[in-house]
Amino acid sequence: MQHARSFVWMSWAMRLIVAVILVQTLFFKFTAAKESVYIFSTLGMEPWGRVGSGIFELIASILLLIPGTITLGAAMALAATGSAIVFHLFRLGIALTAVGDHGELFVLAIVVVVCSTGILLIHRQELPWIGRTFIAT
Repeated sequence: MQHARSFVWMSWAMRLIVAVILVQTLFFKFTAAKESVYIFSTLGMEPWGRVGSGIFELIASILLLIPGTITLGAAMALAATGSAIVFHLFRLGIALTAVGDHGELFVLAIVVVVCSTGILLIHRQELPWIGRTFIAT
């Protein structure tokens, strides 16, 4: 019983961390902050990529907090920040010194990926199609 309670607390902690980070970045994306405009201009995706990714991350944040949609929210958060990490590694660089970022956005993306992966592991039995294989018989 204590073991299950620990997983519940861990799940909530990671879900809140991911949701807070994603929601925090929405302000920058939806207000066209210089960091966001720089990133998406560099990627050739301004403004549609900035706004679209913001909407995607908002949906992921909401789904993370609703029972029954936790794994979908975690998968969406993992997809959004996983792609951000790829862009940082291959197009943007880890630190965006042109806009005063010294790697903080990259570190936040890593935190979201780690927590989203942990959420998916904790809730692996709820995963569509493959979740059945994790249910003990």
